[in-house]
Amino acid sequence: MRSMTGYGEATAQRGRAKVVVQVRTLNHRHLDIQSRIPREYLAVEEEIRKAIRQKIARGRVEILINRSPLKGQGRKLDLDEELLRQYLHGLNRAKKKFGFKGNLDLSLLTHLPELFQLGQEEVRGEHERDLVLGTLESALKNLERSREREGRQLKLDFLLQLKHLHRIYAALMKEAKALADSRIKESLPWKAEEHSSEKHRETADSLNSTLKGDINEEMVRLKSHVEELASLIQSKDPVGKKLDFLLQEIQRELNTVSSKVPHLAVVRLVLSGKEKVERIREQAQNIE
Repeated sequence: MRSMTGYGEATAQRGRAKVVVQVRTLNHRHLDIQSRIPREYLAVEEEIRKAIRQKIARGRVEILINRSPLKGQGRKLDLDEELLRQYLHGLNRAKKKFGFKGNLDLSLLTHLPELFQLGQEEVRGEHERDLVLGTLESALKNLERSREREGRQLKLDFLLQLKHLHRIYAALMKEAKALADSRIKESLPWKAEEHSSEKHRETADSLNSTLKGDINEEMVRLKSHVEELASLIQSKDPVGKKLDFLLQEIQRELNTVSSKVPHLAVVRLVLSGKEKVERIREQAQNIE
């Protein structure tokens, strides 16, 4: 069981660059990937999204990738050779025309900063593809550990609420049987005697079956839903959507029971059961 909220980060460097990948996940009904990546990596953006989809089934995913060149790497100095050629041509003409003596000194070029331009070397995303995807994989592993830690805490609370639901179900069955027995005594036109006729026993059995059947179907379905809930909680697959649907079904059966048997003891048990279901539902909103 994994929570939908978590954070993972990883850093790696290779060749000329250092890459930092940060991934944060939040609650969301569906998978929603929001990415902020350098323009150099736009060519591998779809591979980045594919890697995320393989690891995360549901939730909002915010991914931030930063790239920085290593010291002494990724920068280049460009010389405007055409402009230099014009400078040299002009100086040589001046030397001949005005009779200047001596040779040209390279130090002269330091006084002509427009000859040089400092820029960044062009980066092709595919050249750093393995670096980016490898760092992303490490960040996703750290994210998964974070989500699993929170998921374990949620699971412990689910198991506690599930234990309460089992007790409530058993108490409801006991109340239903007690009410059925009470109705039988009130409905029979004779007093219970030690030696009842076979006909009277058949009538009592039939009446007892009818009274128990008032909420029998609801109780059978409720038991089935609670058992399925226990199975889902132990599942290793994403179960958030299934949990939400199943909790709605349990809520529906509890509502039906209280409407069919509006006795104080039953209503109290139903309210307690609905409270536990709502507690699980709130927590389930954070489950993948």
